Amino acid sequence: MILVTGATGAVGREVAVLLAAAGPVRILARRPERLTVRGEGVEVVEGGYGDGPALDRALRGVDAVFLVTNSPTEPDDERVARAAEAAGVRHLVKLSMMAVEEPGADDFITRRQRRNEEAIRESGVPWTFVRPRTFMSNTLSWAPGIRSAGVVRALYGDAPVACVDPRDVAAVAVAVLTGTGHEGRAYAVSGPEAITAREQTAQLSRVLGRPLRFEELGLDAARTALLAKYPRPVAEAFLESAERQRTGAKAAVVPTVQELTGRQARSYRTWSADHADAFTAA
Repeated sequence: MILVTGATGAVGREVAVLLAAAGPVRILARRPERLTVRGEGVEVVEGGYGDGPALDRALRGVDAVFLVTNSPTEPDDERVARAAEAAGVRHLVKLSMMAVEEPGADDFITRRQRRNEEAIRESGVPWTFVRPRTFMSNTLSWAPGIRSAGVVRALYGDAPVACVDPRDVAAVAVAVLTGTGHEGRAYAVSGPEAITAREQTAQLSRVLGRPLRFEELGLDAARTALLAKYPRPVAEAFLESAERQRTGAKAAVVPTVQELTGRQARSYRTWSADHADAFTAA
């Protein structure tokens, strides 16, 4: 039995779908009504990481765990790692981020992910870290501007990033969860090419069959927009991350998807074509 957390998110949802197609899977969900993974063999435990009894129920009889955490304040990795160790879990696969292995990354989010990884290492549960680059699906935030005005507004339009399709990250995670010999390893995961926001806009324009205009946000406007959605430490972390991208720190391509799944990573053009409806539907 494999336990999947974060199954309403971009990667966790795909992990649950892939595992459910092959056998039984258990999902821990704080809001089960938001799950799209259904069917025979899918078991759902309602609860969050801070709910000790629910976490214990979810981990009972589990061989491996796919762990996704995103709270900037709660010690969720520590909670799951302790409970997994007590339950006899044999493999904990954590969704982390590529920046944790980069010395130049020292923003709030990266520092926290490093601490989370350390907590898992110290738990005694055999671990694997899956460290993706920026998700292609982050560009879904452009959809309102595209629908209303045919405009993409973003910071640093010519900054390259080897962004990755969440489906490919999920495929890597499933290969690790169901394979052997991955314990104690960390896998960086990127897309097949480095691409800029301006180039993504051009590709979306071709996919959607309509002209799109790119407008570069100034730093102050980007900060204001982020602060409207996130606490200041998180917003500032995103800005620091964008600055690193501007200097080319996120352009490296790695072959992990090919090596672990046997196929090439999907391009942004493929991802955008598969998700075109999200940029056109109200």
